[in-house]
Amino acid sequence: MAKTKEELQVEADAEIESAKPMYKQVNNDRLEFSDDDYAQAKIDLGNYKWENQQFGYIQDRQVAYGSIGDQLDMLYHDMTAGKGDKTGDWYKAIKKVKDDNPKPS
Repeated sequence: MAKTKEELQVEADAEIESAKPMYKQVNNDRLEFSDDDYAQAKIDLGNYKWENQQFGYIQDRQVAYGSIGDQLDMLYHDMTAGKGDKTGDWYKAIKKVKDDNPKPS
């Protein structure tokens, strides 16, 4: 089940707090984050978690689909075998990718 933006922000805040101390490099000096740096890191991580939850499935699907050339070859073989429907390998492969990487509800 999808989490709310607020729930993800609470997680992000806790992760940043547990990672303290955090450091940055400024002009060859290693400095601990300021309060503003920590606040921004929490916001950034919260936004990342939200965007990944809402849209991460898109990238996951793109990687899992394989190349267009491979998909077209699979479609060609399905059509040649008279399987241009849900019994074809291409349909089964695409359905598996979608099932394994569902859209958030």
